[in-house]
Amino acid sequence: MSAPALWCIGPGEVQTRPGAMGEGVHVRTLFSGISRGTERLVLSGRVPASEHDRMRAPYQEGDFPFPVKYGYAAVGLVTEGALQGRHVFALHPHQTEFRLPEAALTPLPQALAPERAVLAANMETALTILWDSGAGAGDRIAVIGGGLVGLLVASLAARLPGADVTVVDPQADRAPLAQALGCAHAAPEDAPGDQDVVIHTSATEAGLTLALSLAGPQAQITEASWHGAAQIALPLGGAFHSRRLQIVSSQVGTIPPDRAPRWTYRRRLAVALDLLADDRLDALISGESDFTDLPSAYPGILADPGTLCHRIRY
Repeated sequence: MSAPALWCIGPGEVQTRPGAMGEGVHVRTLFSGISRGTERLVLSGRVPASEHDRMRAPYQEGDFPFPVKYGYAAVGLVTEGALQGRHVFALHPHQTEFRLPEAALTPLPQALAPERAVLAANMETALTILWDSGAGAGDRIAVIGGGLVGLLVASLAARLPGADVTVVDPQADRAPLAQALGCAHAAPEDAPGDQDVVIHTSATEAGLTLALSLAGPQAQITEASWHGAAQIALPLGGAFHSRRLQIVSSQVGTIPPDRAPRWTYRRRLAVALDLLADDRLDALISGESDFTDLPSAYPGILADPGTLCHRIRY
């Protein structure tokens, strides 16, 4: 059994092809979300060979670089079994319908609209980044990169009591988004220094270099970007050592070590879904397309720097 699915078949090329239905409970897809950063690297064929296994999406078909059925943010309606009639989130690629074990389906909270639930995987990433950053109440926090993940991290950081959060991004149109989420906005040249916590999400060499310059003495820079096969040069001379700065990676594929004894992946995803019950986050859906239009629209969506989360409607 198969259903129409989006496949990346070569650099910048996509097609609708049959995708395996899988086994388990039947789900009819209502929406899925495009995660621009990762999916752009996949479409361009820039997943490093060393990461081919680790970067596999949970229900991916095919092998990197091509052809692959990729994606991990599906929201659908269960049509049978104990969850029949419930809206659920699943880490499944862009496909019109599928079957998964019931344990792989997470029912949406009553307060969360299915249209917004496509942000769940990105919110899970943002929660993990905030944990890895060690940010706390009252901290001065700079988030470099006002893309989807950066804005979600900033929105969580702004909920910390007394925190002073600045989203640093060169695009002026990010300012109203940041302000609506309770944060300040600054262009890179105007970003405040002496920060207690710096989180980098821009996936650029310039952004990570800026992060080093904004960090206060003995502060931690959390690198949340994934650069794929790119080689990044950093100025680790100057004050890097005298200020005893730290650069720490963050990756959503595992639970941070200090939480691993108590937290499961399912618990983390459930919390991420609860955190999405915030109407302000609808502004992070930057566009919507019908699945039938996706083969022609997909490359442009990923190439557009204005894309935050682009929602697919089925």
